[in-house]
Amino acid sequence: MFKSFYPYEHVIDYRKLYNMGYKGIIFDIDNTLVHHGENSNPAVDQLFKDIHQIGLKTILLSNNCDERIESFLKNIDVPFISNANKPKTDNYYKAVRMLDINVTEAVMVGDQLFTDIYGANSCRMPNILVNYMRYDDEEKIGIRRHVEKSLLSLYKKNKSYQNRLGDIQLKG
Repeated sequence: MFKSFYPYEHVIDYRKLYNMGYKGIIFDIDNTLVHHGENSNPAVDQLFKDIHQIGLKTILLSNNCDERIESFLKNIDVPFISNANKPKTDNYYKAVRMLDINVTEAVMVGDQLFTDIYGANSCRMPNILVNYMRYDDEEKIGIRRHVEKSLLSLYKKNKSYQNRLGDIQLKG
């Protein structure tokens, strides 16, 4: 019943993904790559350089407006789709077309079960859930995060839905 919300993976070794035949990564921004509303930083800039050197294409898929995404992309040259209306699938498919690859060659990376993961699963697109970024002193989290936590506990008990991309875990 909940499998539409279950991610394929949790941790990423981008080289392994490339070696498995994946050609593109679709990223969410806020709480996936940086804290909500923050711009990119040197570590994220380097991540994109490393991913591109491996040979993977990247695109951002965000429910944010153009201005937010453009400020994030100050030092990164990748295409984006703003106001994506995730989890609706139209812009997931558009992102794949913009990367000039097939859905089966793309992986969605995001922090939210109800937008990023559900939308990708609706397209039958492999996906990776990352732990959402929080500041250590943040105490309040939304009700959606509490529901996600419950779903993830069910996911952890259901081994058949885990590691569906194979051995892509980053070692060490």
